[in-house]
Amino acid sequence: MAITDKIYLKNHRQIVSQLDTNIPKRVFSGATLEILYSGEGLAKVDDATRDRLLDFAQDFLDCENSDDIYTGYPERQFIEYLLELRAQGLGPDAIVDVMSDDYMVYAYPGDVLSFLDDAVRTLESVEALADVEGDREMQDDARRAKQDLVGPR
Repeated sequence: MAITDKIYLKNHRQIVSQLDTNIPKRVFSGATLEILYSGEGLAKVDDATRDRLLDFAQDFLDCENSDDIYTGYPERQFIEYLLELRAQGLGPDAIVDVMSDDYMVYAYPGDVLSFLDDAVRTLESVEALADVEGDREMQDDARRAKQDLVGPR
């Protein structure tokens, strides 16, 4: 299961109550995206919630081609955001705190840790394959990206 399947709306019950309709708790669920980010959905929530939802929409749902919203674009953008937070030196607990403050979404720190661990293992595999293929540039890129995720030892 992808990390984006484990990102949830903070204050879900409150938002559902304001919308007067039920939506899934998962942020990247098609139904959640459709209802929350329609003009009608945004008009029903309080100002503070609307501001955070608009920030989320601007940062993760604003794609050049409107069909990209259904091709994994928002999920890829959010994964990049998580990796950038880790590259800044934040641990799983801090990453969850930042995403919660920024966008009113949350994940469990253990899920974030698992995602980061999987990312490191993937980069190790890329580095090893690049070594076998003799692609020094790719090997160096994978090594640097891995070091950004792992941080100083």
